[in-house]
Amino acid sequence: MTDWNGKRVLVLGAARQGLALARWLSRHGSHVTLNDSRSASELVSAQASLADTNVKWAVGGHPLELLNTTDVLCLSGGVPLTLPIVQEAVKRGIALSNDSQIFMEVVPCKTIGITGSAGKTTTTTLVGEMARHQFGKRAFVGGNIGDPLINYVDDMKADDLAILELSSFQLEQMTISPNISAILNVTPNHLDRHGTMEAYTNAKARILDFQTEKDTAVLGFDDKGAWSLRNKVKGKLFTFSLHDLREDLNGAYLHDGLLNLRDGNAYLPLLLREKIQLRGDHNVSNVLAAFTIGHAAGFKLDDMLEAVDEFRGVPHRLELVRELNGVRWYNDSIATAPERSMAAIHAFDEPIVLMLGGRDKDLPWDEIAKLIRQRVDHLVVFGEAAEMIQKTVAGIGGERSVDIRHAKDLKEAVAQAAQAASAGDVVLLSPGGTSYDEFKDFAERGEAFRKWVQELS
Repeated sequence: MTDWNGKRVLVLGAARQGLALARWLSRHGSHVTLNDSRSASELVSAQASLADTNVKWAVGGHPLELLNTTDVLCLSGGVPLTLPIVQEAVKRGIALSNDSQIFMEVVPCKTIGITGSAGKTTTTTLVGEMARHQFGKRAFVGGNIGDPLINYVDDMKADDLAILELSSFQLEQMTISPNISAILNVTPNHLDRHGTMEAYTNAKARILDFQTEKDTAVLGFDDKGAWSLRNKVKGKLFTFSLHDLREDLNGAYLHDGLLNLRDGNAYLPLLLREKIQLRGDHNVSNVLAAFTIGHAAGFKLDDMLEAVDEFRGVPHRLELVRELNGVRWYNDSIATAPERSMAAIHAFDEPIVLMLGGRDKDLPWDEIAKLIRQRVDHLVVFGEAAEMIQKTVAGIGGERSVDIRHAKDLKEAVAQAAQAASAGDVVLLSPGGTSYDEFKDFAERGEAFRKWVQELS
């Protein structure tokens, strides 16, 4: 849909995406109602931000009667399809959409979309930095991170470039694919939302489903979940790997400590692995993915190399907060699944004091429990999932013992980690669970962690 004038639109969720979409739709002549389950007192700042629009508000629940005057129902990222008002809308044949779908319907320029269970924010941010070296302010980066790009689409021109991080939640409603679509990996995540790995994988695969033979796909070779989707690729296929690539494949790879890129008969040495400023194999994989995507988009090699050389990572992703009394404190609050916490653990050789907890997403914890038995000296569990994690780790046998401590919340967990740590240790906040038991999002959790760590003496 490109003409929203006069359309009656119900937007569910008054967070970042919902607010941006409501403003854009209102500006384009839609009759918008913004619905949120929170009370009016909890939404004062959100309502104030739209005071200059004609957006109507319905707060404190999701009454089905709202659908009686709705042509299109738009879901913010965190809104589950199982919500009764969404299920009722589907029964009535009311169209579903979201901010990313509507953006893709009207965007005038080429698009890059990046998804994956882990690494998509780091990769998207780095690709954005590469693009800015070439496009300057005409490169727009957003989607599931930063500002929703619907805020800027009216200013975009045909020769601009839009780079989107796309979550499985956003992809569920999308019927348009980016010109370059990347799936970094597909590992267990958000099963509390999707129910099964098959449903979750299908949601991720939608980023490929609407491409044409003129488009390009980038799939991670080292990840079975991503690479298993190669039969869905309609256009050109690129890949990336921490190992040598088969001769019949094109993309970036690591060989003898050197990152390389191959496209047909063309071969480019990129840079030495040791030049990458980020810790861990998973971040080397992210850099390889960014080079592959950048090459597919036609970025100049010098621009890509300069961006990687300058890149120091993204806040809340293995971010060094401080060193105190010989102990280095790292903030990896973005790790909201056990698999992501495992990648963080693998990034260190030093003794680890691990802070694990938050709210579980119905994900398996056995593998990380085994890794904790092998690599972690002290474990501090906190939040809703603390007891479950403690039982899982305690239930894994092994000769090596782990000191397990229980904290009621993150602030207490910081204090307990400080007691457990000694010079030469790394204290790693890599929770494995979401922040919603105590904070509004992973960023707020990471900022609180930073604050409490800085207050230590």
